[in-house]
Amino acid sequence: MTTTLTLNNGVTLPSIGLGVFQSAPEETSAAVEAALRVGYRHIDTAAAYGNERQVGEGLRASGVDRADVFLETKVWPSDYGYDQTIHAFDKATGKLGVETIDLLILHQAAVSMFDRTAEAYRGLETLLADGKVRAIGVSNFSPDVLDRLLQTASVVPAVNQVELHPYHSQPALQAKHAELGIVTQAWSPIGGITFYPGPWGDERRSVMDDETITAIAARHDRSPAQIMLRWGIQQGRSVIPKSVNPARIAENFAVFDFELSAEELARIDALDTGNESGPAPDREFTQEMLFPIPEA
Repeated sequence: MTTTLTLNNGVTLPSIGLGVFQSAPEETSAAVEAALRVGYRHIDTAAAYGNERQVGEGLRASGVDRADVFLETKVWPSDYGYDQTIHAFDKATGKLGVETIDLLILHQAAVSMFDRTAEAYRGLETLLADGKVRAIGVSNFSPDVLDRLLQTASVVPAVNQVELHPYHSQPALQAKHAELGIVTQAWSPIGGITFYPGPWGDERRSVMDDETITAIAARHDRSPAQIMLRWGIQQGRSVIPKSVNPARIAENFAVFDFELSAEELARIDALDTGNESGPAPDREFTQEMLFPIPEA
């Protein structure tokens, strides 16, 4: 059984979940079913991924009770605003085939339209107060934007889901989270994002091939992915690796029967470059990025 983290409102979150970013809808249902059969009890999706419906199908096909699975999804900025966000919940639950969502978060800070972002978060607060969601949070919020949100918010986000892997471990943001009582949730926890062009131009630096990671993996007879997931879990983060491969899904979950030493954790920490590989979290949202989210 997976270990859990306790959110700032007392709700428990499994420390490892299956992410379905870029999972094709036709592959998502089987991936979710495989993960739940292996033992995962946390699934992370988003309205913008276009596969919430298939996440629900995989949950039902698995035979695992809905009450035992922590479902997390995200509101896209095109649905920001108070009333729009309330309706975004209806769209998400309709596609997932559930009545409540365990964790509903804002997908982007969208600082160029932050008035709507703040109103969207107020919508999340209403959904929380009404018992429709069990916890609320944000994604891709920098320390400054968290401070800006908290000038008007009455509920501190339970989670901030951000790019976080050994090449971009964001110590300043993690310190801000610790100060505020926010759980750090890592997307791209095994550095898949480092396969994409980042600040290194056309050079793709895969953290999976890093000499420090591979040496520690060899010492423990584990895969580099397992080492990075264990690094995140031991340091108190939520990790959501993505895969549609049943063998890889199972491998990623098998990280609770070994420990990294303090020295190994520090060596991985030292790999931080200070550079993100994914999109800049505070980038301006253009009209093209505000694509409509279909109804349920």
